[in-house]
Amino acid sequence: MKIRKATLKDIPQIYKAINNFASQDLMLPRSLNKLYENIRDFWVCEKKGKVCGCCSLHVIWKDLAEIRSLAVIKPEQNKGIGTKLIETTLKEAEDLKIKRIFMLTKLTKFFEKFGFKKVTKNALPRKIWSECVNCYKFPDYCDEVALVRES
Repeated sequence: MKIRKATLKDIPQIYKAINNFASQDLMLPRSLNKLYENIRDFWVCEKKGKVCGCCSLHVIWKDLAEIRSLAVIKPEQNKGIGTKLIETTLKEAEDLKIKRIFMLTKLTKFFEKFGFKKVTKNALPRKIWSECVNCYKFPDYCDEVALVRES
């Protein structure tokens, strides 16, 4: 098992992992276009030449980033891959000197282990809503919880 930065050849597997969870309403879908545009944000876990998990760190502003698209394929869940991916993105944020990291998720307990705390969505800067306004759940049906970690 190896955690590494994603490459363009990983996109089809990342797309499949993310959208499998999206089809179960466990996360938001990502288009191939958005994945290619944001390839530099992604980390993957590779096992035997295949992507078994992914996660991204998307920089929003000089002191703000979002963790997005954490997905681990079913046969590899509960083996610490999600934890390693989150630790990797948090280390990258630290290296970039990002002070505040947030996410929108339904899996709050998992992320609270890493020091994330629940906040109201209104506590987040308006800059983050640029993508939310294009979401089919915005504004009335968003069922994700905002979490923030500050260093």
